[in-house]
Amino acid sequence: MSDEKSRRPANTAFKQQRLKAWQPLLTPKTVLPTLFVAGIIFAPLGGLFLYESDTVNEIIIDYTHCKDANSTAQSLDSSLYSYKFTDEGTGQMYAPTYRFIPSSVEGESGTCAIRFTVPIQLKTPIFLYYRLTNFYQNHRKYVKSLSYNQLHGDVITIAEAQSSCSPVAVDANNKIYYPCGLIANSMFNDTFTVYFVNPPGSTESRNMQFSETEKISRYKMNPADIVPPPNWIKRYPNGYSADNIFHPQDDEHFQVWMRTSWYPNFRKLYSALREGTLEAGTYEVNVTLNYDITVYGGTKSIVLTGTSFLGDRNPFMGLSWIVMGCVCTFLGVVFLGWHFFKPRKLGDHDRLSWQHSSSGL
Repeated sequence: MSDEKSRRPANTAFKQQRLKAWQPLLTPKTVLPTLFVAGIIFAPLGGLFLYESDTVNEIIIDYTHCKDANSTAQSLDSSLYSYKFTDEGTGQMYAPTYRFIPSSVEGESGTCAIRFTVPIQLKTPIFLYYRLTNFYQNHRKYVKSLSYNQLHGDVITIAEAQSSCSPVAVDANNKIYYPCGLIANSMFNDTFTVYFVNPPGSTESRNMQFSETEKISRYKMNPADIVPPPNWIKRYPNGYSADNIFHPQDDEHFQVWMRTSWYPNFRKLYSALREGTLEAGTYEVNVTLNYDITVYGGTKSIVLTGTSFLGDRNPFMGLSWIVMGCVCTFLGVVFLGWHFFKPRKLGDHDRLSWQHSSSGL
């Protein structure tokens, strides 16, 4: 007769719960120094982070309604721009202006010419962003509307496209959109060119070479089986061909756009000036107006900014550290006063509930 198996756990420290453990004893001697040390560390670091954020130069100009302007430059209201410089410089500061230049080609978008002044020399790197508001890229239906297989270069079927990219999957002729999905179809497509107006020793504007990568390569899918998304018609008016087809791996603007934002107000990198300097003077940014943000009830702006070791200008991190340091110090003072005026004896067993006699006895 076989021995009956025992269900008793093995006599080990792990299975018998005899492992060594440590539980901190929160006493005034340990809690109060911790709070004060945290306050002493957090507050100065927050001040350093806030100072570094303030050393970043930044220009923000809202050009949402530039298309409604005429060909005469008009100064912008203070609510439509923001200048933040580390020094006032020697030159006079002017409010930025913009004017609308209609296209000479019928049906083509016009250009918004934005002029602004830079009072001081800005060191590289300098980044040019576009900023959108009231655009909800974090909507679940929007975020899921893409095909990773298609973006990786695989040929997908109509069923796969409809499953991944609905409602922008196929056109009326059952040709698959490439790239398919809501994210790709709503891609921001305004273009920016930066000029230095009348630089020293010249009577003409100088094009500032903000770098952006856009290569041309061929894609293995048959161009006859795919079509550009509905909102890409201006970019590919004749559809795709063997010599003119989109490739996601070679378009950095597309890659940046496909990284969706968590928030309705966001900025995305367009280009960068990584060499040389941005001299003090007047600059003009010519924006080809292809993107209508007013459909979403939002605004669009250009952002020209530098960086610190923490990134671009953002005072939130410094302020949060300062607030946390002040909170820790304040709690330390409160608990210290409490402990001084109303100290509690540690290990007082008379305070245990079962040591109190019942009022009914």
